[in-house]
Amino acid sequence: MGFLGLLVHSGGGWVIWLLVLASVLTLAVIVERALVQRRERRAFEAVRGDLRAALNDGDLRRAADLANGSTTVAAVILSAGLARPSAGPSSVEERLAAARIDGRYQLERRLWVLGTLGNNAPFVGLFGTVLGVIRAFADLAGNAGAGPEVVMAGLSEALVATAVGLLVAIPAVMAYNYFMKRAGEYLADTDALSRLLLAVLKEKK
Repeated sequence: MGFLGLLVHSGGGWVIWLLVLASVLTLAVIVERALVQRRERRAFEAVRGDLRAALNDGDLRRAADLANGSTTVAAVILSAGLARPSAGPSSVEERLAAARIDGRYQLERRLWVLGTLGNNAPFVGLFGTVLGVIRAFADLAGNAGAGPEVVMAGLSEALVATAVGLLVAIPAVMAYNYFMKRAGEYLADTDALSRLLLAVLKEKK
């Protein structure tokens, strides 16, 4: 009860600082993922046209050279399928699927941080508000002769925690949805080339 009493009467100030640290973490993840996905997209666009042309021509050797010459997630996925085209479409399809799982992990890495903060920051802010309200009424009880301004000042401080929680959550949710959408589009473009590769192998079989 001693710990609970200390927690209840601590107010919401420490919660606000916790949310400020969460906002710094959110910004760091957003910047890092933006740079990674932008680099991936630009590098992929540089070779996508040549890869598609090579596959349309049925030139698997040239397609493999192009894929092996790039370090993008898409190129790594296609390289897995082009490593042993003689194994047949079924085997190549499984290799592509396995490489796609690894590639998706690379594209969505650290996005769980944005999802977690986006979902929980408002509740953390609300927790800080509740603590602030409790402390405000405790201060009023300890100053029976004081006016309502004692409570109003405490309540205004308490509500800051909820505002900061929303300030952290909204950008986190928006960034999470954006990066997930971009990762999905990137993988869809890669899947199109993968299906084209499988079609070429089935035609050659």
